Amino acid sequence: MAKLLLAEDDEFSRDMLVRRLERSGYETLAAPDGREAWRLARLHRPDLILMDLDMPVMDGRTAIRKLKSDPLTSPIPIIVLTAHTSVEDVAGAVGAGCQAYEAKPIVFRRLLERIEGLLQAVRPE
Repeated sequence: MAKLLLAEDDEFSRDMLVRRLERSGYETLAAPDGREAWRLARLHRPDLILMDLDMPVMDGRTAIRKLKSDPLTSPIPIIVLTAHTSVEDVAGAVGAGCQAYEAKPIVFRRLLERIEGLLQAVRPE
């Protein structure tokens, strides 16, 4: 079972996504901000991270840069989940080190396909 880390500050969205991901067969950790996501990623080494960009304490872009500069967490693929979809926002997230970008509101089926594609690329079976 793949382990995912979801960083999302909106409690309702976080809880809903955790429940749906777990029903889809994933072990899921959750963080309310970028700093906690970075801490949990170092501690649990998830297979994939889902990262919101606008969060308190530490925003998603900063968290992505920290994760990608840390040898323990740099190989973990990151999917950004955000309502910010301008060319600049996408370029900033990709520049920080994410591998994929999903706009909110999330289309769950498409998100699952993206998760599976990245997991297969990292762990071919």
